[in-house]
Amino acid sequence: MSKKLTHKRLALLVEGVLVRGDAEEEVVGLNSIQAAVEGEVTFLGNTRYAAALLTSAASAVLVPEGFSGDVGEKAVIEVENPTLAFSQVIKFFGPDPKPVAWGVHPLAVVAESAVFDPQRVCIGPGVVIEDEVRIGSGSVIGAGCFLGGGVVMGGDCFLHPNVVIRERCVLGSRVVIHSGSVIGSDGFGYELQRGRHQKIDQVGVVQIDNEVEIGSCTTIDRARFGRTWIGEGTKIDNLVQIGHNCVLGKHCVIVAQTGISGSSTLGDYVTMGGQVGVAGHLDITSKVLLLAKSGVTKSIPEPGAYTGYPARPLMEGRKMMTYPGRVPELLERVKQLEKRLAALEKADS
Repeated sequence: MSKKLTHKRLALLVEGVLVRGDAEEEVVGLNSIQAAVEGEVTFLGNTRYAAALLTSAASAVLVPEGFSGDVGEKAVIEVENPTLAFSQVIKFFGPDPKPVAWGVHPLAVVAESAVFDPQRVCIGPGVVIEDEVRIGSGSVIGAGCFLGGGVVMGGDCFLHPNVVIRERCVLGSRVVIHSGSVIGSDGFGYELQRGRHQKIDQVGVVQIDNEVEIGSCTTIDRARFGRTWIGEGTKIDNLVQIGHNCVLGKHCVIVAQTGISGSSTLGDYVTMGGQVGVAGHLDITSKVLLLAKSGVTKSIPEPGAYTGYPARPLMEGRKMMTYPGRVPELLERVKQLEKRLAALEKADS
């Protein structure tokens, strides 16, 4: 049976206000502004797409409070945050979540010394759990995951298939880690001795605090000693590498292909765009925004937006990035000046 929502019920679902449209008219699906067809609801998450609402075939749209743009004949529901509100629409129209099969799959390999309530965890096939592991109630461990000896995991965590948590690492509650990520791999430490690279033992741990989410194929190295520490609420994208002994504050956002070298420290609410690089042993204060492809070579003591390589405050960095594009123009001007100078010297002679 297809799912339907009247505009009135839709407004209640997203905790918004129906400011225009027939309260009893129904929507039967959802889509983007460009792809929506009649009978579907869409949302305006970014004002740059406001003009496209006029030509969109959607029957209803979620807009920010106070929005006054032209949307044609669509029903309009004002909400505080259209992007977040639309998540409720997705949950309603989307597929029903797969029920959790609580218990331990018979093909899992679990050490006798591991501690958890087998009726209140889900441990999938092919999972390996070593000695002295502790798992909180409500946690789900997907197929093929590995938890090394002494790992501690809080409640309501979710490890997607094929996640590796190496020995003695500590996870808080409500931590989500996506497939292919490795937590607690050895820090990258070597010393050149008599022409050979000698490995430095890495005996610390990784600590991940509550409500952290980590994307696929991300690696977080264990500390040489002490801990690599990811603060509460921080969100890390796919394909990120965090070196040993790094400390990330609370509620940071680290976007794909970013690399943070060992022993660097981030404050709270730091945001790094894609492909940001951070050198080792640096301190970045709270509420710093690093735009994509920025390269951080020195500590950043002041909050604000930074860009470029090396990273500079936003406006300064943008100016520096425009200069190389002016080189052909400047070369041409130099050539013209040289020609004029040569002509003057010839006239004087």
